[in-house]
Amino acid sequence: MFDTGLDYSYNYTMRVGFGFDSHPFAKGKPLIIGGVKIHYEQGLSGHSDADVLLHAIADALLGAAGLPSIGEIFPDTDSAYKNADSAALLERVVTLVREQGYGIVNLDCTVLAEEPKLVPYRDAMRARIAEILDIPTTCIAIKPKRGEGMGFVGRKEGIAAIAVVLIE
Repeated sequence: MFDTGLDYSYNYTMRVGFGFDSHPFAKGKPLIIGGVKIHYEQGLSGHSDADVLLHAIADALLGAAGLPSIGEIFPDTDSAYKNADSAALLERVVTLVREQGYGIVNLDCTVLAEEPKLVPYRDAMRARIAEILDIPTTCIAIKPKRGEGMGFVGRKEGIAAIAVVLIE
């Protein structure tokens, strides 16, 4: 460990967190994004239900609060989290963040998916996430984007999500 010269004992009023997650497609699994079941011919592969959006949000919240990552708190080596509901995991993360004395101000997310089209599901995702985080839907933005044929998203190999959160 080296001395950065920074005082980490100071508890800032507002903090920003960034989260990212990605999962490859898998046949025979349901597709769940933002806590909402999406009608599509395949789901995502992962230890839990592979909800990339809720995982990105969880990591953003944990990072903002200075807590360990989602992979450290809910490791994929632990059978207790096999096929786990990511909404339940995010609820636990929200509790951990609130135990640190923080409230959630707002959330801005991007979901990268060539297919399926996610705009028809955006309001349902916002409502489900608002319920989990206990904040108004007006404080949640979800922007579906395509890969335009580039990278693993553009080649329709999987889905990724990015989340930025402000806590106070």
